[in-house]
Amino acid sequence: MNVLIVYANPEPSSFCAALKTAAQEALMAAGHGVEVSDLYAEQFNPVAGRHDFSTSADPVRFHYQQEQMKAFAEGGFSVEIQREQARVAKAHLYLFIYPLWWGGMPAILKGWFDRVMAYGFAYADGKRFDSGFFKGRHGLLAITTGGTPERFSEDGVYGPIETLLTPPKKNHAGISGVDCRAVICGLWCSACQPTNARALLAGLDRAGR
Repeated sequence: MNVLIVYANPEPSSFCAALKTAAQEALMAAGHGVEVSDLYAEQFNPVAGRHDFSTSADPVRFHYQQEQMKAFAEGGFSVEIQREQARVAKAHLYLFIYPLWWGGMPAILKGWFDRVMAYGFAYADGKRFDSGFFKGRHGLLAITTGGTPERFSEDGVYGPIETLLTPPKKNHAGISGVDCRAVICGLWCSACQPTNARALLAGLDRAGR
């Protein structure tokens, strides 16, 4: 099985980084092929715009989906987007590793979804969710937070962690047909040591299957 790890954390000594390393080692040891999109290290540009394309559907009014569809049909995506789309197309499992910031994913990862999982490539009219282009593939979220389990409980100040993770599971990964049910969530990671990452990833192999 080919696995794409999409990693979004700028700090090499973070718990997220330890998760990425542990996941990569465990998956490779199990015989899987692993590729990593390290968004900060590769200086991925999260800002969408005309620079995404060498083609132009409408030079006057910029309509992002329309431009994406033309670029997909004519091979007009930028080199950066083509590289990431090739990685996505090759993989059977997607592992998204990132910290929870402001109740969601870092902007660099949101921009990755905006630009890479493009209209025409990942979804289209009549090709969303159960009929998305990547139906049959699987996704796994590995999220870290600084909040305690109590804060992310039913009665906590942030509410249930499951509620916060619905958008990335359903609307970001799920729109293309990816089954992104499994979640590994490290709460209160500011109190954790990176060496504990392997314990948090104990169920990774089962989830990947």
